[in-house]
Amino acid sequence: MKVQDIMTSDAQCCGPDTNLAAAAKMMWDSDCGALPVLNAEGQVLGMITDRDICMAAATKNKPASDITVWETVSGKVYTCQLSDDVHTALDIMKRERVRRLPVVDEEGMLQGIIAMNDFLLAAQETKGRSIPAVSYEDVVNAMKAISAHRILVGI
Repeated sequence: MKVQDIMTSDAQCCGPDTNLAAAAKMMWDSDCGALPVLNAEGQVLGMITDRDICMAAATKNKPASDITVWETVSGKVYTCQLSDDVHTALDIMKRERVRRLPVVDEEGMLQGIIAMNDFLLAAQETKGRSIPAVSYEDVVNAMKAISAHRILVGI
C-alpha cells in the first residue's frame, strides 16, 4: 500500500507570515492538529502544531494574533512522497518521533498529509497467514516509538 492510498489530499496549510490566531482557527475549522507551512511556490518549509501555538502563546507574552507562524516553527520538517510505501512513512514517523508527515512530490510541492490517524483507520487485524498492508501491530509499534518519553540530559 502506498502513502497516496491513505493520506489526506486536501490538507489545510498556511504561510510563514500567517499569525497564530489564524492558524489555530484553520486547525479548529478543519479538525486537525497541524498545518504544513508553505513558501509562495507551495513547497513545505515546516510544520506548526496546536501544541506549538499553545506554547508560543503562553511564553511570548503577546497575543496570538501578533505572533507569526515563522516565529514559532522549530526544528526540521520531515516529509514523504506519494509513491512511498506506507511502512516507509511509518519508519520516518518512528525515527523522527512525529505524528504527521507532509506528502510532497519530486519538487517538494505539498500533495497532502499523512497522520497516525490515517494509519489507525487503515489498520487491520492479522488473521492466520493473511498479513494486512497496515496491521494493528504496525500502528501500536509506531505510536510507542513516537510517544516514548524523551530523556532529559543534564537535568
